[in-house]
Amino acid sequence: MMNIASEIRVGHSACPHDCPSTCALDVEIIDKRTIGRIHGAKGNDYTAGVICAKVARYAERVHHPDRLLKPLIRAGAKGEGNWKEASWEAALDLVAEKFLEAEARYGSETVWPYYYAGTMGLVQRDSINRLRHAKKYSGFFSTICTNLAWTGYVMGTGRLAGPDPREMAKSDCVVIWGTNAVATQVNVMTHAIRARKERGAKIVVIDIYDNATMKQADMGLILKPGTDGALACAVMHVLFRDGYADWEYLEKYTDDPRGLEAHLRTRTPEWASAITGLSVQEIEDFARLVGTTKRTFFRLGYGFARQRNGAVNMHAAASIAAVTGCWQYEGGGAFHNNGAIYRLDLSTVEGIKMKDPRVRHLDQSQIGRVLTGDSEALHGGPPVTALLIQNTNPANVCPEQRLVKQGFLRDDLFTCVHEQFITDTAKLADVVLPATMFLEHDDIYKGGGHQYIVLGPKLIDPPEGPRTNLYVIEELAKRLGVADQPGFGLTEREHIDRILGRHNYGTYESLKENRWVDVQPEFETAHYINGFGHPDGKFRFRPQWESTAVPNTPPRSIGLQGPFKALPEFPDHVDLIEVADEEHPFRLATSPARTFLNSTFTETPGSFKREGRPELMLHPEDAARLRIADGARVEIGNTRGEVVLHAKLFDGVKRGVVIAEGIWPNSAHERGEGINVLTGADAAAPCGGAAFHDNRVWVRALDVAAELEEPAISLVSG
Repeated sequence: MMNIASEIRVGHSACPHDCPSTCALDVEIIDKRTIGRIHGAKGNDYTAGVICAKVARYAERVHHPDRLLKPLIRAGAKGEGNWKEASWEAALDLVAEKFLEAEARYGSETVWPYYYAGTMGLVQRDSINRLRHAKKYSGFFSTICTNLAWTGYVMGTGRLAGPDPREMAKSDCVVIWGTNAVATQVNVMTHAIRARKERGAKIVVIDIYDNATMKQADMGLILKPGTDGALACAVMHVLFRDGYADWEYLEKYTDDPRGLEAHLRTRTPEWASAITGLSVQEIEDFARLVGTTKRTFFRLGYGFARQRNGAVNMHAAASIAAVTGCWQYEGGGAFHNNGAIYRLDLSTVEGIKMKDPRVRHLDQSQIGRVLTGDSEALHGGPPVTALLIQNTNPANVCPEQRLVKQGFLRDDLFTCVHEQFITDTAKLADVVLPATMFLEHDDIYKGGGHQYIVLGPKLIDPPEGPRTNLYVIEELAKRLGVADQPGFGLTEREHIDRILGRHNYGTYESLKENRWVDVQPEFETAHYINGFGHPDGKFRFRPQWESTAVPNTPPRSIGLQGPFKALPEFPDHVDLIEVADEEHPFRLATSPARTFLNSTFTETPGSFKREGRPELMLHPEDAARLRIADGARVEIGNTRGEVVLHAKLFDGVKRGVVIAEGIWPNSAHERGEGINVLTGADAAAPCGGAAFHDNRVWVRALDVAAELEEPAISLVSG
């Protein structure tokens, strides 16, 4: 063992997964194909040597015995699991043949390249768009993750950027709002806890249940899903009422502070208490803390925006920082995402010059509707009869799962999935191609939650068989007749040089030597001391929902989404959510599990063992009313379907709220159907987006605990 240990060398990379931290990594390399443990890079002052346990155990994924190693072609009926092995040449020839057949019958828009954030690498993830644009295949409107949160934040700030997230360590109060950072972006906790140790800072956590992050809080606020806007309004009411509003800042930097103050006069803590389930005292105490602590850093996550009123919630929460004026101070302000600071050149890798604005864009979250022929989802165009899927698992992670599966099982649909494992989506494919993992190819990454561009060079050789995303795109381009178009024929390293070159960030070689580039703007820009991103330089309390430009907003062919006319003039609570009723007395949120990342890591033994089984967190009083014992089988449902889980009695939620952490593979559930059977795909206002944590449901016992008494208590909750 000593000889083996002495031969281990350390390589440097970046975590490729859909987490705002995009951690800088140190990787133990045992030989040219084998890795050991992965560690956070100590030299990177955001990662600061800390990564999540699931990535630390990444060897479980790289060397998993069930990893896909050969191309497979379906040999039986769809979904039966009968495959025959094929050569790469034969498999790619078949894919190209089917795509050309589909195009000849229905036109190019019948082919839909479909991808997402299984890797955040800009070359391997985004090259699929170059093929899309070259062939004029259907566009891709990505709605699963960011739309609602980004829209709400930018409505206030005018720009998707904020204070240096490392400043959390210099704060006197860190408010972690709507994100379970311990599970989904552990580096937030690194800097928040440093502030507590070094400065005596208070950590406030606002969420819908008592999760791992809540357990780190000095002040924890557990509220009902979709009510964050009401809390924010009541806090601002107190700030104005008790003299904590910074009027000098408000008059200089905001659009209508007097109008906001007048609007909030009726948004009292008592009003918000009835909506949120928080006590009046909790709201008063939180408002007083942020009102008296100038260096308050609001770290605003994604989870609380995944409601049908999510953009309103985000805007309201961000508005608090403008009322207190905490933007003026190091360690203060409101941070959500730093996407606007990078200015990387993706024009070549995505083939932007070939993009045709007349081509329709199909909503990622509505794939079930698209594949089952919904004319509105198809924008009146041809059916989708061919799919190329990379970096995502829609048969597991997308809303309206029954429609999704129904669509994939169509006999006239040809699906090619490029994957690392036989996922729920791969099971429904016609061709499955084995994919490399992030340590087996070159790529480059940027972090939404920090300010670093990080290189992820190839550190080990893949097993015999898997090929990169770029390889698949290049080989299909040859077979489809577009390999001579701009951007094709380049290596990963050549693409990286072009991505970096426009703003003189260096080259692949210089980045390999330096490992990362820090592009954090200076304090005055990051804190909007020189003015916010709107033309008048003001923070907008009165958002212009229908006209403000937001990253990832719908293409012109789609337009505004959802009931956008119902969005409020000022920060407020709006009941666009699926409010519980007598038939559906519970509100369901599908929060992230600590050792899964969406559907990634569900196949690794360490993560699967730690999570145990699909469970439904249920308040003990609600369980008693329904005669449900801890661990009992329960059925949960709504108009979209029903799912079976095991009850976990848990008093860390409000009455009438249930939590299903995941996302578990469909096969892990009794009946083979996962939690997203219950999730809707209707577009949220104003720019689309899936409301994963916004579902009203009923719950009933399958294993009745007869010994439990049945107290007469109402379950209906907003």
